[in-house]
Amino acid sequence: MCGILGVVAKTPVNQLLYDGLLLLQHRGQDAAGIVTCERNSFHMQKGSGQVRDVFRTRNMRSLPGNMGIAHCRYPTAGSASNSAESQPFYVNSPFGIVLGHNGNLTNSAALRDEMFRTDLRHINTNSDSEVLLNVLAHELEQASVRLRLDPQTIFTAISNLHRRVRGAYAVVAMIAGYGVLAFRDPYGIRPAVIGIHETPAGPEYMVASESVALDALGFRVLRDIAPGEAVFIDEDGQFFSQQCAQSAALNPCIFEFVYLARPDSFIDGVSVYETRLNMGDALAEKIRRDYAHLNIDVVIPIPDSSRPSAMQLALGLGINYREGFVKNRYIGRTFIMPGQAVRKKSVRQKLNAIGVEFKGKNVLLVDDSIVRGTTSQEIVNMAREAGALNVYFASAAPPVRFPNVYGIDMPTRAELIASQRSEAEVAKEIGADALIYQDLEALEHAVRQVNPKLTRFETSCFDGRYITGDVTSDYLSEVENRRDAGRDGEDDDGAQLDLNLVQAA
Repeated sequence: MCGILGVVAKTPVNQLLYDGLLLLQHRGQDAAGIVTCERNSFHMQKGSGQVRDVFRTRNMRSLPGNMGIAHCRYPTAGSASNSAESQPFYVNSPFGIVLGHNGNLTNSAALRDEMFRTDLRHINTNSDSEVLLNVLAHELEQASVRLRLDPQTIFTAISNLHRRVRGAYAVVAMIAGYGVLAFRDPYGIRPAVIGIHETPAGPEYMVASESVALDALGFRVLRDIAPGEAVFIDEDGQFFSQQCAQSAALNPCIFEFVYLARPDSFIDGVSVYETRLNMGDALAEKIRRDYAHLNIDVVIPIPDSSRPSAMQLALGLGINYREGFVKNRYIGRTFIMPGQAVRKKSVRQKLNAIGVEFKGKNVLLVDDSIVRGTTSQEIVNMAREAGALNVYFASAAPPVRFPNVYGIDMPTRAELIASQRSEAEVAKEIGADALIYQDLEALEHAVRQVNPKLTRFETSCFDGRYITGDVTSDYLSEVENRRDAGRDGEDDDGAQLDLNLVQAA
């Protein structure tokens, strides 16, 4: 879950890229970077921290040029939190190329070995994004004639890249002297949308992870980049696109709609806000059907992602909706903070209860999901301390029982509270008097209601079905071992859990 941007404009793009990263800051707070191109030369500024911390006025002045790409980073399985792995990454052979990547490659270890032994390319970091960049550079070299590129040559290189690379990847890249390239994996797991801005000098184009970046910056959404498709905009603003995968089918990550994306975004033709309203409707129906015995006085959301679902749930049940927690917006999103200890400590710094909304009441708390349970447990405790008689908990998502290996930081089975527990056991663990989970079928229906053309989703964290077909228990164990080895003093009981893994056909 990172944020990517690419712009080809008629005027300097540094401010556009900076503003776009601010709009995508929720997708990654670990690092940020911008690269612009002027007269075939790249100008780069990147570093650790949030966007506002990485860029100063002097940095913006040193980013000239009418085209560029940008990235805000969120560390995933086994990756380090350091400036060396901030993106975009750069290679200078055989072409000057910079690349930003959202997702996670599942065969990066094999590709890294191929790069060294066969392609004779050196990988300098542990990032799979650098691996992806070098695969792209190699395939461009192989497809080109006398090291010259045209759109068809670039699309041929992307076709060859798709044959080699496995996993989730939405990518923006820039080739010095040529233009900006964007492409999406054949399953369309991670989002990418393209927009246009008409000017007297000609059209400007922007590619972004979410439509909110286009809307706010004056670009009209053209469409989502299709699974397996590549889009190339040259320096003059000419637009080219081609389907580059032999077999492509849209399987968007359903967790984007649950939590990751902003509610004002559209992804693959779906309003994120509408899906969250539908999730609330489905939860209300389930409570009426299976939990009518609960005497609920008030519905309170865990800000912010769960608000639409909580409001619609309260409306469906005819129960008062109240804001019971005040959020400190200067604390990062706890889910994307690396490290369990940091997440747990930050909960009470981030949220404070409004006692009058809890005292003497039976409260239904609504959250978008329960992943590790650390936040949920602390929030239930806060509700009780504020005087709640009974605390019920509803999740707009199903139980997260399996690791996600496609770009979300939930790789360790031992960290997933629902991995080996029943719903009753999870309720006891977080201290709730009752726990209501969304059904997976209802969640899929909530999204499909908005866009009936979506027939399949990437739902591996709920059902263990990994659509790329190459994720095994051994692979998951290796990811967990790398993650554990990278921890600095965090408590870890080393538990080894069995995983009933179901690979996609």
